[in-house]
Amino acid sequence: MKLIDISRDLRVTEVYPGDPETVIDRIRTIGCDSDCNLTAAYACLHAGTHVDAPMHFIENGNDVLSYDPEVFFGSCTVVEIKDSPITGEFIDRHFPKNAERILIKGGGEVTFMGSSAEEASKLGLKLIGTDASSVGVHGDQIKPHKSFLMNGTAILEGLDLSEVKPGNYFLIAFPVKISGVDGSPVRAFLADEYIFWTKK
Repeated sequence: MKLIDISRDLRVTEVYPGDPETVIDRIRTIGCDSDCNLTAAYACLHAGTHVDAPMHFIENGNDVLSYDPEVFFGSCTVVEIKDSPITGEFIDRHFPKNAERILIKGGGEVTFMGSSAEEASKLGLKLIGTDASSVGVHGDQIKPHKSFLMNGTAILEGLDLSEVKPGNYFLIAFPVKISGVDGSPVRAFLADEYIFWTKK
């Protein structure tokens, strides 16, 4: 089974404008009166590759642990798009109608308008992913996020799809288990030529 790492390095990835920068704090170092290395990190939960929970944009929405883990594990389709923002017409013509998970490869620049996000959410997607830092077009973050989150579509942002060709894959992208929060870092992979197994 070939695994393609589609995560960004949390330490060096540029954060969304206005979000706090990631800080790595080396608390202990071997040889400096310590027998171990010990590191702490301060980071926004929406830095690097991450999942948005409903409560990120919905008042009294559910936290990241409310998602069924199966949402982040299963077949997906990578769609390459060059023009932004994505329009409803493009979705009607080019989005696969039977896909449960769609990842947008757009060089980190392709986003949704509120209307097109609403159109995409009607496809019954379990997950929408993007290599941009946000699914929302600049100046309109609320409507695109709410369109997906209120329709039960998980949002996976900050992917690295630079080495991925459009097509069908198997997604493995579980969020870190943190209760009561609006997002979570993710280590995401695509499996190419994947296999299934059963317990005997």
